Amino acid sequence: MGKKRGIWSLNFSTASLVLIPAAVGINYIGKFFAEALKLPLFMDNIGTIIAGALCGPVIGGICGALKNIIYGLTASPVSLVYALTGLGIGLTAGITAYKGLFKSYKGALITGLLIGLVAVVISTPLNIIFWSGQTGNVWGDAVFTYLMANKVPVILSSLVDEAVVDIPDKILVAMISFAIYKNLPKRLTSLYTMEEETESL
Repeated sequence: MGKKRGIWSLNFSTASLVLIPAAVGINYIGKFFAEALKLPLFMDNIGTIIAGALCGPVIGGICGALKNIIYGLTASPVSLVYALTGLGIGLTAGITAYKGLFKSYKGALITGLLIGLVAVVISTPLNIIFWSGQTGNVWGDAVFTYLMANKVPVILSSLVDEAVVDIPDKILVAMISFAIYKNLPKRLTSLYTMEEETESL
């Protein structure tokens, strides 16, 4: 009989340890191509969301933070600042999956919205502290410039700047992640189940 693992279980199985670099690699590739193609989105959390759905918030959070750290050390130092955002995204993905949201496209949509809101809340203060409120995304920063020119307070301008990029990005990424997740072979997902076997009495 199976008993559900605690949400904060440290599930560092061999399968989980193999998943971490794979998830970080998927994130890295997504971010690299989004920046290279100058897309209006970040596209850098597919691996994080899948890891969170498979293994829970602890592994998801590790994958999210590592993506920013590794990308920051190898491609763009700016990314280092947002390791905390990556951590928040992974934790949220794991929590929502644990609560059963990541079982349908509707649930994935809600998951993406929640992750987007978490990313906005964490990233906006970082943007203000380090970059005068801007995100570095050309689309979001165009909105920021417009709002500032119309004397909107910097905190609100920065919040909107982040939201117009992050929320659509996280919804799209969550939907893509769910499409991949639901098509993974059962024999693969069973390695990461949040159920643990207990002896029948």
